[in-house]
Amino acid sequence: MSTGLSTVAAVRAQRTRILSELLGDLQALADAAVATMREEIPAYAARGPEFQSDVRDQVIKHYRAKLAVLLEDRTVTFDDISFTRRAAMRRARAGVALADYINAFRVGQQVFWESVVERSGHAPAGREAALTLAAPLMRYCDFASTHAANAYMEFQQYAAAEAVRESRDLLETLLAGVTPTRGRELAAAQAHGLGPDGRAPLLVVIAVLAGSPSAVTTGPDQGADARHAACAAIARTGGNGTRTLSVVRQSEIVAIPVLGPAATAHNTGHSTGPGELCDRLQAVLESLACEGIRLAMGVSTVAVGAAQIPQAYQEARAVLDFVPEEGGLAALPRITPFQYLALKADDTARNLVDPRITSLLAEDRARGGVLTATIRAFAAADLNLRAAAERLQIHPNTAQYRLRRIHERTGRSLRSIDDLVELLVAIALQDAQPVPGEPTNSARERLATATNEGRGKAGVRSSHEPR
Repeated sequence: MSTGLSTVAAVRAQRTRILSELLGDLQALADAAVATMREEIPAYAARGPEFQSDVRDQVIKHYRAKLAVLLEDRTVTFDDISFTRRAAMRRARAGVALADYINAFRVGQQVFWESVVERSGHAPAGREAALTLAAPLMRYCDFASTHAANAYMEFQQYAAAEAVRESRDLLETLLAGVTPTRGRELAAAQAHGLGPDGRAPLLVVIAVLAGSPSAVTTGPDQGADARHAACAAIARTGGNGTRTLSVVRQSEIVAIPVLGPAATAHNTGHSTGPGELCDRLQAVLESLACEGIRLAMGVSTVAVGAAQIPQAYQEARAVLDFVPEEGGLAALPRITPFQYLALKADDTARNLVDPRITSLLAEDRARGGVLTATIRAFAAADLNLRAAAERLQIHPNTAQYRLRRIHERTGRSLRSIDDLVELLVAIALQDAQPVPGEPTNSARERLATATNEGRGKAGVRSSHEPR
């Protein structure tokens, strides 16, 4: 019996010795922990002296709290680690990833445990003492890292809510045609490339869940998560190195991407900025569709500065009417004035088309659209018959024969600018109409396809230039 008691006493003595030595060597132990963190966590190694000093201070506080709990042989409480909350918030504010932050806890625990083992020595009592410390050390680490992670996430959620609030306030200010000039709104505007100079070329994008009205819906909102996911994806489509301002505004998502300097170029025939942005938005649509989120998206023409944002917003809302029910992208920078007017045309516009032209185009559509393609190719070739034939991959004599047929049937000569314009308008109006038996939305799809594949082939420039 006495042998057993003496063994227990010896283990306790060794345990106290180990913990006391660690307490006396706390500064060097903290230095070793910070050095190991720098070696194993690149995000920590990349930080400056002030950050390293803060990390060291936290390591010392944790080691002291841990040693106090172990020396007093009790369970760790929140009061022991109350200092953790502010440190977690500082890490979140500094942009340290949660995974790296929790990894730092693991490294600190590892260095501490290795030091315990090193000081345990070779005697059985020392090794037994080290083993008695293993379980309470794990409990401390789990408890402290869990509370630290919770504090980190609480701050992130708070910061995200603040950012969303600031973004919403900024959007409402911009939709009123006002440029922020001071305070937090100005800082938010500058972060999104919408500085106070008022000359940034930009687009306004509106997206709604496909099949849902753009107005506010009533009842429980089942699409909130989908809208927020889409909003975050659209925010990553910035075109000038900044994050796009993107906000969930009731049942719609409103984004204001700022374009690069090329978007304001004049006398170059086109601007690549809007087209590239539309391509990115198209990629977002396709990516979200793979996740089961289908959007209808409208894109305005290029606006310059906050004063033009309200008008651009109305343009984006209006163009949503062109999107099929199953979703898709209707982008004004991608369509010509001809095509836009055709999509907006009423029955009166169609009734103004000569019946002979209407009849020819209807018959030609049923036969595969050969004559319609010839008219388009002739216009795209600047009325050059041989060039048009090359585009169509036919003999010039065949192209000439088709021109005669068109003239005979409609009374219009494709070499007359007025007649050619009338034929092109009639074709655009026809493209906006469904083929008998096909869904109405298919007409819009066909027009969008023709627009995306052959912008400008009708001799009409797209509306890419800023207003």
